[in-house]
Amino acid sequence: MMFLLRWLGRRPLWLLHALGAGLGRLAWWGSERYRRRMRTNAALAGVDEATVRAAVHEAGRMIAELPRLWLRPPGRPLADPVRWDGDTWLAGLLEAHRGVVLLTPHLGSFEVAGQAYAERFGEQWPMTALYRPAENAFVRRLEETARARPGLMTAPASVGGVRQLLRVLKAGQTVGMLPDQVPPKGMGVWAPFFGKPAFTMTLAVRLARQSGAALAVLWCERLPRGQGYVVHAQPLAHPPAEDADEVAAATAINASMEAVIRQCPQQYLWGYFRYKGPSE
Repeated sequence: MMFLLRWLGRRPLWLLHALGAGLGRLAWWGSERYRRRMRTNAALAGVDEATVRAAVHEAGRMIAELPRLWLRPPGRPLADPVRWDGDTWLAGLLEAHRGVVLLTPHLGSFEVAGQAYAERFGEQWPMTALYRPAENAFVRRLEETARARPGLMTAPASVGGVRQLLRVLKAGQTVGMLPDQVPPKGMGVWAPFFGKPAFTMTLAVRLARQSGAALAVLWCERLPRGQGYVVHAQPLAHPPAEDADEVAAATAINASMEAVIRQCPQQYLWGYFRYKGPSE
C-alpha cells in the first residue's frame, strides 16, 4: 500500500486530478446510498444536477491529491502553485496578537489550506489544527505523521485537545477546524444548515469567547487541469453576536459556512454525512 501511495505522490497534479475524477465516478456509480445522499444534501442548498456531477469529480480529486500532500517531506514546500486571496487582511488579523480561529468547511482542498497557511504564516503564528483520528489504524498513523509540519501542529478532538487549543489561542497563535464536521455528543447543538437541523459544533465560538480570539474563514479552491490552488481568507459573513446563546451562535456559524460554500458549490463534499446524529 505504501509503495502505491509513494508512487502516486510523485505523479504530477494534473494526472492525479484526472485519475481522481475517474475515482469519483466509480464511487458515484458504485453506491446508490452515496448518490442519494449527495443529491439530497445538494437539493437542500438548491444545487442543480450539473453541479452535483462536478462535485462527484472534485471529491475524487480530493482523494487522489492526498498522497502528493501527505507524503511530501515535512520541510519541503508545496509542489504546486498556490496563490492567495485575502492574505493581507489575514496578516492584519494575526498582527493583533489576539489569536485567530480559522474555520475551514469541507470545501475544495482543505488539506492544502492548512499547509499553505503554515508556509505563509506558520513561522510567526503557528497553526494547531483540530482533527478527529481515523478509525482505520493505517490511515490514522499516516494522518498523524503527514499533517504535522513546520508551523502546523495537530490536536485530537478530545478534552485534552481542547485544552491544547485554548492554550494556543491565549498565546496569540492560530487554531484551525472544520466547523461542518459532526462533533461528538456533548460538544454541539442542533442548528439549521441549508434549512435542515444539523448537529453543529459549539467549540469554535466557545474558544473565541474564552480566549478573546477572532473568528475567520480559510478555504482553498482547487484550480482546473492541475494548475494549483487559490487560498481564500475572509471574514465570517454572519459573525455570532457577543450575547448569542449556543444555538444562535451555531446558526450564525452555519450561515457563514453556507455563504462560503455557495461561492464554489461544485467543490463541496455533498456526500458527507452531515445530518447524522452525534457520536459518543
